[in-house]
Amino acid sequence: MAIAFDSELRLPASREGLDAVIDWVTEKMDYEHCPRKMQNHVAVVTEELFINICDYAYGAAVGQALIRLAFKDHSLYMQFEDSGIPFNPLEQGAPDINAPMEDRRIGGLGIYIVRKWMDSVTYERIDKKNILTLRKLISNKEQG
Repeated sequence: MAIAFDSELRLPASREGLDAVIDWVTEKMDYEHCPRKMQNHVAVVTEELFINICDYAYGAAVGQALIRLAFKDHSLYMQFEDSGIPFNPLEQGAPDINAPMEDRRIGGLGIYIVRKWMDSVTYERIDKKNILTLRKLISNKEQG
């Protein structure tokens, strides 16, 4: 299903923009009366995905990040887009969260949380762009 996104934020893929991204997403969720627990989860997901674009998509250069939002069918749809190196985070193996800390590999926990807290996550590479689309059901109940 193609989503018609209601709003978008384009900014340099730089850690300095993180607060602006979180504030923008939170403001949109406040307007839609999203439950606080959902807002907290989406803020963590947003931080993880935006920082990954900042740190890895463009190497030492600073490219652009585009974040889109839509509220439709009792769901929040989010899309993160960059034109950096091809990378599908969904191909990364799940971390062994039961392994002792000293035996765990570095990385992978962030995308694990993204997948756990969102209802769907898909990746596409279109026109030399990484596009990660997420959906979170908006529930009136505060649930995890």
